[in-house]
Amino acid sequence: MIRTYIKPTQSNFNVALVLPDEYLGEELEVIVFKKNEGIENNKKTNSKRLSEKYKGVFTKEDAINFNNHTTQMREEWNNIL
Repeated sequence: MIRTYIKPTQSNFNVALVLPDEYLGEELEVIVFKKNEGIENNKKTNSKRLSEKYKGVFTKEDAINFNNHTTQMREEWNNIL
């Protein structure tokens, strides 16, 4: 596999490839996209709110107790800072 990064300075930017002998005669795929383009888009589309992610995991009583505990921990943390 050959992987490299380029930074075009104009729209008709030319790229020349130097390929190893073992690539000759093989079908190759060339893809052009902005660095991290797919990663950033996937994070946005796959992100769920935590309330949606954990819906139904806690009983109502457990959820109330957990929320109270979390609130207490945050207050204690704020007092330390």
